[in-house]
Amino acid sequence: MRRTTLHRTTVTTLAAATLLLMGCGAQHGGSGGDGSASPSPSPSATTPSSTVPSTPSSASAPGTPSGTPSASPACTPHVELTAADDGRAVCLTRGGQIRLTLDGTRERPWSPVTASGDALKAANPGIAVLPGDAVAAYDAVAGGDAKLTSSRPVCPQHGSPGQMSCKSVEEWTVTVTVR
Repeated sequence: MRRTTLHRTTVTTLAAATLLLMGCGAQHGGSGGDGSASPSPSPSATTPSSTVPSTPSSASAPGTPSGTPSASPACTPHVELTAADDGRAVCLTRGGQIRLTLDGTRERPWSPVTASGDALKAANPGIAVLPGDAVAAYDAVAGGDAKLTSSRPVCPQHGSPGQMSCKSVEEWTVTVTVR
């Protein structure tokens, strides 16, 4: 008989522990008392995410094992860049040209593109620019490295009263090697 009593006690204890643990996973309402529930943080939410963009420069070169970045990008005489190329590394042959268009808006305009170093020389992009866009062209005049950079506000610059505003800035950078 004692065995039956012990078994009932064990089952009751396990059931109570299970209910208690299930209740610990649920979070009720925030401090604001609005009744909304916050999800439990997942293990991946606490793991820092990679800031390396997945662009062709970070992809494997043909014929290399997966996950092994290529040694250097292939040099070409002409390169076209957009905002999606942020973080890329490109190689341009001497005498070649690089052209870029960053599509912006009146509320979130791109700043003019700047180039560091002596490898690139500004050229006439030859097209009309819409408000907020940044358009540029550079000739590869000498061997070396250069960085092309621009930025724009994350939030609209001229928000109406009562709208969200912020001082955050989106950066755009491409590294250019001239050979």
